[in-house]
Amino acid sequence: MHDVWPTITRELILLPCLVLPKQQRINIDRWLRGREENRKLQLTDYVLMSWGKSGRTWLRVMMSRYYQQKFGIPEKYMLGFDNYHRMNAAVPSVFFTHSNYLRNYTGNWDDKAGFYGKKVIMLVRDPRDVAVSQYFQWKYRMKRRKKELNWYPPHNSDVSLFDFVMNEDAGLPCIIRFFNIWAQELPKVEASMVLRYEDMRQQPAAALERLFSFMETPGTDAEIRDAVEFAAYENMKKLEEKNAFRSSGARLVPGRKGDPNTYKVRRAKVGGYRDYFDDGQLAQIDALVADTMRPDFGYSS
Repeated sequence: MHDVWPTITRELILLPCLVLPKQQRINIDRWLRGREENRKLQLTDYVLMSWGKSGRTWLRVMMSRYYQQKFGIPEKYMLGFDNYHRMNAAVPSVFFTHSNYLRNYTGNWDDKAGFYGKKVIMLVRDPRDVAVSQYFQWKYRMKRRKKELNWYPPHNSDVSLFDFVMNEDAGLPCIIRFFNIWAQELPKVEASMVLRYEDMRQQPAAALERLFSFMETPGTDAEIRDAVEFAAYENMKKLEEKNAFRSSGARLVPGRKGDPNTYKVRRAKVGGYRDYFDDGQLAQIDALVADTMRPDFGYSS
């Protein structure tokens, strides 16, 4: 109930707003969500920042398993903000965020001043893979209301994968802007580390060792190996099919059982975006990254 109450409060506030014009309702909704993001930001020990579809759920499952085994947390709960911290104070609070709404509350659209006094874990992934994965999220899993709140193409609209990827408001250009701002702002925070999805796929144990050292909760090789094995791709698929984290909402629930495109855990392939486009489209996509993305995270030269 502790985690659900802010959502209930927001919905009660929004109820009288149904009579307002649609865009005004959206603005109020984004402001309220931003207020909640700001509250968590002020209280958290660590911020885990990412764009959607960057491997956050996989990382979150590994972190959850690690803290469950190390500190005796019940296995049915996934790590979320301060829920583990309230069960055992040795576990730090972690604010998992894409920072979608905070700017609507603070008014900071061009910088990340709200994060300057925080310890930030920056999870990044090749923006081309992110954009493709985001398309399937939009098409098969995303709720109509979230599409409206975040400037995605309208619900049930006929948008091709290539057009979605090249979309200024939801696709690759938007993702690149997000990365570029963070590349500029990350040196200004209190402490930070960058986790690249591609490095995690190649050496997950080494990535977790770095992460938990940064979070001042280092573990043994056996503890880290157990977390990696638990969150291996095939087991993640099984966990999703069984709805193993049903106590943590819909984060790891398939859209339609039997349809792999609707699963949260879909392909987990590095460079998989190349499987979906012809040579001409790939040239445009790669040129966009090369021409507009800063090199800080290693995705452009």
